[in-house]
Amino acid sequence: MYKKIFATNNNWSSLIIRVTLGLVIFPHGAQKLLGWFGGYGFSGTMGFFTESMGIPAAFALLAIIAESFGALGLIVGLTTRIAAFGVGTTIGVAALMAHTQNGFFMNWSGQQAGEGFEFHLLVVGMALALMISGGGKWSLDRAVAK
Repeated sequence: MYKKIFATNNNWSSLIIRVTLGLVIFPHGAQKLLGWFGGYGFSGTMGFFTESMGIPAAFALLAIIAESFGALGLIVGLTTRIAAFGVGTTIGVAALMAHTQNGFFMNWSGQQAGEGFEFHLLVVGMALALMISGGGKWSLDRAVAK
């Protein structure tokens, strides 16, 4: 089991997908955990998720962890498969709960009621690729697996 979690290849594409996904998701996690980038911070996010959206506290906590620590794990390539699973699941659930009713496209022109799910689909696809391939070149997973 241990070897399967850390096993990876040495290719550039996994590195590029991993770092890009981590860098894109981290600001969202930092909003929720730390209140950076105009976010509500941990207590505000927990309150919104549990009270306004009706998400159980344990799942709300897992979402915050996935978007913050999972994103950091992706950036450095540590437990890439687990981090990708957490990020992909969190974003997939967010798409289903809050974005599919707004259609496919992002709200670039401000004409929609909210954001569509195209961003979420990209994130889930990238996460799936990393769950299959692992962290790739320059990942800590690669060093741990040796």
